[in-house]
Amino acid sequence: MENNVKKIHDFDQSIWLDFIDRKIMDTGELQKLIDEDGVRGLTSNPAIFEKAISSGSDYDEDIKKLAQEGKSNEDIFYGVAIADIQRAADLFKPVYGEEIQGADGYVSLEVSPHLALNTDGTLQQARTLWKAVDRNNVMIKIPGTAPCLPAIQQSISDGININVTLLFGLERYEAVVNAYISGLEERAKAGQPIEQIASVASFFLSRIDVLLDPMLDEKGLGDLKGEVAIALAKKAYEIYKREFSSDRFKQLEAKGAKPQRLLWASTSSKNPAFSDVKYVEALIGPKTVDTIPMETLEAFRDHGNAASRLEDDLDKATETLERVEQAGISLKAISQQLEDEGIEKFNKPYDKLLDAINTQKEKSLAAA
Repeated sequence: MENNVKKIHDFDQSIWLDFIDRKIMDTGELQKLIDEDGVRGLTSNPAIFEKAISSGSDYDEDIKKLAQEGKSNEDIFYGVAIADIQRAADLFKPVYGEEIQGADGYVSLEVSPHLALNTDGTLQQARTLWKAVDRNNVMIKIPGTAPCLPAIQQSISDGININVTLLFGLERYEAVVNAYISGLEERAKAGQPIEQIASVASFFLSRIDVLLDPMLDEKGLGDLKGEVAIALAKKAYEIYKREFSSDRFKQLEAKGAKPQRLLWASTSSKNPAFSDVKYVEALIGPKTVDTIPMETLEAFRDHGNAASRLEDDLDKATETLERVEQAGISLKAISQQLEDEGIEKFNKPYDKLLDAINTQKEKSLAAA
């Protein structure tokens, strides 16, 4: 029987894994996911690294060594994280190499969540991490906040692969597309090559419904529960198709530029009343990426049904968003709230991680 996860690739969507730790690489499990499930990339975030580093002793020796070199807590974190990202990138190198345009085989590493509203700090760290990782098939993750848009544009202009994260709304997504295309234009104008640059725009899903669904009940729109995030994703895909078939982008495409693909994130169902593969099934479509946590991947392998559905019921998606707005719920305000909460959700584990590193650092220095 053909693997259910692998079947998704028949519809020109790439599945990336939203998880990393050393164990998955040491045991050969990541290689198995690449070989058997056709996993074609990997994303990480501060919460994933916090869990990996705090839940065992795999990182203790590295932390001790870096602490004895006098590194700061943040430098220690990035020291161990970069080593993992490099290793994962090397595992995905054959996937990257077999893609004519280098569309897949990428591994993502995020800038500090504390920089989410800091343009210059984000740009400087993106440049530093890109240089330190030193792999063509890595993407640096930058949140798609308003202050970070210039950093995204400049990073693309610098030739850095960027994964734009924390997107919840259509207006901001359009601004991100513009930042990407503008960055390519600047680079091309300076006579620099643009054909090797890759980028994804990560649109977050289930968190939208978690916030909205109770409001929909209050407004008598219970029939729309669990539908708004999918409707927004479908409208985002319409924007993607429009912008990357425009004359403006075609000029860049003639020089080798690749479209910035939409990536579906936060695709595990948070509501037990929904299918655990709801978001994955609903948004399978061409030239897109879905990054999924291990439990969602395993659920889809077990009982997922792969079919191209992203462009189904587009009129219904439009109507869904119109009904929400007519009920007095501002989707723009919702997306801003989710962005603010998203930054906080990454800051907390990041701070917890730095505290754990500090405790270990003090222990190792006291023992030295």
